[in-house]
Amino acid sequence: MIEDGERSTGGGISRRLLLASAAGAASASLLAGGAAQARSETPRILTFTDHEPLGGMRTRFLKDVLFPAIERESNGRLKIEDHWNGEIATSFDALRAVGDSGVADLGTVVPEYAAARLPLHQIFKGFPVGPTGQRQVDFFRRVYADVPAFPAELEKNNTVPLFCGTGYPAAFFSAPPLPDLDALRGGTWRSASFWHHDFLVNAGATPVTMPWGPATVDALTAGTLDGVLVNVDSGYLLPVHDAAPNVLISKELWLGHLYLLAMNKEVWEGLPQNDRRAVRRAVHSSYQALGAVMDSSFDTQIENLRRAGANVRILGPEELRRWRTVTGYREVQASWVEEQQAKGVAEVDTTLAAVTSIMDCFV
Repeated sequence: MIEDGERSTGGGISRRLLLASAAGAASASLLAGGAAQARSETPRILTFTDHEPLGGMRTRFLKDVLFPAIERESNGRLKIEDHWNGEIATSFDALRAVGDSGVADLGTVVPEYAAARLPLHQIFKGFPVGPTGQRQVDFFRRVYADVPAFPAELEKNNTVPLFCGTGYPAAFFSAPPLPDLDALRGGTWRSASFWHHDFLVNAGATPVTMPWGPATVDALTAGTLDGVLVNVDSGYLLPVHDAAPNVLISKELWLGHLYLLAMNKEVWEGLPQNDRRAVRRAVHSSYQALGAVMDSSFDTQIENLRRAGANVRILGPEELRRWRTVTGYREVQASWVEEQQAKGVAEVDTTLAAVTSIMDCFV
């Protein structure tokens, strides 16, 4: 890995808070870089694509923290021309848009939406609990530094990873009362993740796949669906809590949904060394602010859910340990490894073992 005015940004964090969180990390960089004037030559414009609209925690962080840091560290030699809400490429087309077609120099790539081309990256979602805040940031940085299979898999797709962005943790939204996770047993639950489908089966629930949208709320209202397991902000924005107001959540309830900022390999290699160093410095300083922004955003998201009438309870440590056991995730992972090996995916067992070893250091 190469090293959200005062209004809600949709992800539960104000722009003022986001910028304040970043200020401390950026100040050292500003002093080091000084008030150096941008060079007189025409700046290099880098076209960026993202499938989500500008407004949530993650997108505002890129817009308000990382991108300005790249421009600042390069003394204006690099500028980001940002395009949001799938204006250039949808979530499923982002890897091709950056790596193949050249319609974008860099963009947000979600490995889950490119599973056939990034099979090893699916490992990240195969854990039931995980680190939060800055420790989550450090986990992903450590993985990309220590496990060469991940940057290599991206390189095969003509891309270079620059920055790991993540979203909110998973949450259980239930229409019936949900006193604890044992109450999952016998219920019908919607999830988009194949990993979570197996976790729900092992917890005694029946997992279903259905389109995400108003039909999900309708099914909850009609009683044909008991609940959904989804990242908490997606549930809030739909809004699932209108029909399923009983919410169990924890920062440690791992989703592993990674948003990679990746750059076209030729574009990266074509940048002068001083500009590549500038990008690395910008990434490093931005990482220092990200954990605090994630924590504050989570707290605000929970407040927003409660104001909207949801009954939100934070899972305790013992409940999380029990969930980790009930999911049988080790056996689920082993079965997945066999499936991938049968498809001819190389290094899947050793890569999973390496990620597991790192994860065990952070939970």
